[in-house]
Amino acid sequence: MNTTKTNDFNSIITGRRSVRQYDTSVKISKEEMTEILTEATLAPSSVNMQPWRFLVIESPEAKSKLATIAKFNQLQVETSAAMIAVFGDLNNFDYAEDIYGAAVERGLMPQEVKEGQLSRLAVHFANLPADINRETVMIDGGLVSMQLMLAARAHGYDTNAIGGFEKDQIAELFGMDKERYIPVMLISIGKAAAEGYQSVRLPVDKIAEWK
Repeated sequence: MNTTKTNDFNSIITGRRSVRQYDTSVKISKEEMTEILTEATLAPSSVNMQPWRFLVIESPEAKSKLATIAKFNQLQVETSAAMIAVFGDLNNFDYAEDIYGAAVERGLMPQEVKEGQLSRLAVHFANLPADINRETVMIDGGLVSMQLMLAARAHGYDTNAIGGFEKDQIAELFGMDKERYIPVMLISIGKAAAEGYQSVRLPVDKIAEWK
């Protein structure tokens, strides 16, 4: 067992805090943010459709716009290096050819397997009830969001997951199709200016059982 790696992982998990106030002098470059988002996208998703979409809100103009629909989270909007809006793409199957085609090009999947998979998935998505599609996209969005927060922590940044904003307005506010892109959450990211508080977790014997 790689003890160093295990300890690093343990510190990422146990050291994570929900931070609301950030050091306004700290910025995150587009290159590093791209690296964090790339690491986040290694999260699992249903049939590998990767329905997550990210909107990185970092300019003063964009933050001012976001502030109008995140009234109970003004401190995070104002002080964070960026606010990341995580959306789920209800039309995620549009990217199936890109995803499975790349798998073939990289030698991860034979061409005939790709063709069979896409044929079956086309039927699946054509008959998929809208509520099931939405539920799946939200679950996948939650998975990538948690991974994003852990990736940010590994890069030395702090985060806060935010659900308190006008979800029915955010897509349209930023010029996105609100019928296609559904908001999962906002994630503030930056360097903590005030340390986040530890919080209590229920013990495993209260939340799990073995049969």
